[in-house]
Amino acid sequence: MIDLIIKITVCMFAGLGAGLGTGFAGMSAAAVISPMLITFLDMKAYEAVGIALASDVLASAVSAYTYKRNGNLDIKNGMIMMLTVLAFTLFGSYIASVVPNKTMSGFSVVMTFFLGVKFIVKPVMTTKETMEKLDGRAKIVKSVIFGILIGFICGFIGAGGGMMLLLALTTVLGYELKTAVGTSVFIMTFTALTGSAGHFALGGMPDIICLVLCIFFTFIFARMAALFANKSDAKTLNRVTGAVLMVLGIVIMGFKILNKQ
Repeated sequence: MIDLIIKITVCMFAGLGAGLGTGFAGMSAAAVISPMLITFLDMKAYEAVGIALASDVLASAVSAYTYKRNGNLDIKNGMIMMLTVLAFTLFGSYIASVVPNKTMSGFSVVMTFFLGVKFIVKPVMTTKETMEKLDGRAKIVKSVIFGILIGFICGFIGAGGGMMLLLALTTVLGYELKTAVGTSVFIMTFTALTGSAGHFALGGMPDIICLVLCIFFTFIFARMAALFANKSDAKTLNRVTGAVLMVLGIVIMGFKILNKQ
């Protein structure tokens, strides 16, 4: 009974962090859920990542749906970037399997923290009107180029997809923050679905209780965060998104330190 209570508690807090990160910033649930399950439930890394990716699917999907209903999703360029990300993630994974490399385990954690600082210190104040004036052909070219880059890096080092997408969409493609997050979670829905299917096909089904609990809590908190984000003004959203990313970055660093002890 005590073990079940611990499992529920860990999964609830993991879902809380992952859901807020997904709904506010398009962050991958794997960045939060995996280290928590490994650290507090002594779960194998491969199983934990599979559960995290599965949790990401519905959370990203419901977030994308919420952003789409509020007109904050660019499906055209999102599809282009998604296809290139998926293709080059596979390519990056293949290169990583044949070329010796040291995995940059702290890459996504550090990136999460500093991206949070960036949104607070230098918020994204681009408006939809400004975004719509951008050259459509240039956006397509940039979507392909950065889809290739992000996909390869994710496949090669195994982390950082959600944060790199958000950074590329806001700073390179000139998206306003809500549309950037909406497009990011749209892409993450399909990348998480592909990743989780691959994990379960190769490694079998994980702990069903943890799987169901993480999916449920991540879904609920992602939905709440997405609803709040779409009703917020740009300044408030930048501050909240920045704060969420900074806190999650610090917390994940703590989990990694605990896991090494």
